[in-house]
Amino acid sequence: MSHQFAKIMFTDSVKAAQEQYGSRARLERFAEMSRPNIEFTEREVGFIAQRDTFYMATVNEDGWPYVQHRGGPTGFLRVIGPKCLAYADFRGNTQLVSVGNVASNDRVSLILMDYPNRRRLKILGHMRVETVQDVPNGDLAAVELPGYRVHVERVVYIDVAAFDWNCPQHITQRYTESEFVELHQSGLDNE
Repeated sequence: MSHQFAKIMFTDSVKAAQEQYGSRARLERFAEMSRPNIEFTEREVGFIAQRDTFYMATVNEDGWPYVQHRGGPTGFLRVIGPKCLAYADFRGNTQLVSVGNVASNDRVSLILMDYPNRRRLKILGHMRVETVQDVPNGDLAAVELPGYRVHVERVVYIDVAAFDWNCPQHITQRYTESEFVELHQSGLDNE
């Protein structure tokens, strides 16, 4: 089976651009020789569990893309199956653009970043949103955020279609305050 992310993303116009700029042959070999990347392994599960933020893109019915930042405590995005993610959705600015977009087009793209280690995971999927009242108790328990003082209004599910790891070449290292403190402390411990 070929690499599903490439199969989905390498449309005819993308292949034409790859041909024009000289990367088509290499990427064709990559697509045929890679794992299918349709079910998470321990590597992806561990990576996702360490994230406290991700970027999500949806498209509205007029064809306009919308990119949204999602954040919360580390691990708020949960792997609830080998091909399924979920997270608790709580009150924000109440624009609900992503929620509205997926009502007409359920396709979604996520980018999860690990800036200190220069790693990036891209995920394609189909998103559905359920109000808290309609979510089975087990699912609600799976996405609860103990100690995080928010009111959960919805649960967002993403059925994974494919994923891909990206090259670290142009990822600038950045650190959260807690990562910086930890890095600084480990440097002091080594003195």
